[in-house]
Amino acid sequence: MPAISEPEPSGRTPSGTPSPGSPASGHATAPAAARAERLTKAYGAGDTRVVALDTVDVEIGRGRFTAIMGPSGSGKSTLMHCLAGLDTVTSGRIWIGDTEITALGERQLTRLRRDSVGFVFQAFNLLPTLSAEENITLPADIAGRRTDPDWLKRVIETLGIGDRLRHRPSELSGGQQQRVAVARALASRPEIIFADEPTGNLDSRSGAEVLGFLRGSVDELAQTVVMVTHDPVAASYADIVLFLADGRIVEQLTAPTADAVLERMGRLDGQSVDGPSIDGRSSGNR
Repeated sequence: MPAISEPEPSGRTPSGTPSPGSPASGHATAPAAARAERLTKAYGAGDTRVVALDTVDVEIGRGRFTAIMGPSGSGKSTLMHCLAGLDTVTSGRIWIGDTEITALGERQLTRLRRDSVGFVFQAFNLLPTLSAEENITLPADIAGRRTDPDWLKRVIETLGIGDRLRHRPSELSGGQQQRVAVARALASRPEIIFADEPTGNLDSRSGAEVLGFLRGSVDELAQTVVMVTHDPVAASYADIVLFLADGRIVEQLTAPTADAVLERMGRLDGQSVDGPSIDGRSSGNR
């Protein structure tokens, strides 16, 4: 099966290291969709204490597609979970838009995640007894809100699932299920969408479609996407890639290509990386 193909260039800036005004520099000129200051996450205490994130400063640019990568155990999933308000922090501060989520109570945080954050997970997380359309509108239904019909129509058309809305998840392919999950994340027009290995359970063709739709949601719908991935080809769909090692952001790459991501991941892994596997996933550390 062929590997996921790289996207066409989208006018993004040349690759390079952090500079003033870049999302990871702490001095972005455009409003940040999310940011963190001196973010630390540790587990355990004393001799068993493990630091997953070590005083991380980061800004996620609004209206951009950001990929987070790093060797296994580097802290990339922990960073995403903390930024999304899914995990508590040991110290430091996090904002989504203008709201400091580290200052919120659990009920306020739940409401913010419901209203301002979209999630796309590797396992789809669709309810099997609901149709595709019912899964898409479920978060708004639970909140007692009406989904904007014009926006919903635009999302459905962008994702190409208009003819599958009455089908249940068991009647959809993996790629179609993930597109429904993406539509659900987009339906409420969130401040930011977090995607955790969104192509991990997909074949190469379906993975490329979903990545294309995430790219399109940024370019055509002005959304903000943050994606954790192991796949250098998936990362090449992003505007910028943040590389973590030992709980710190050590490098960034703008206008990434799969080859450039592989080279930098190879250096971080400290071992040879041969390239994407035949199903589109990286052959490096997972």
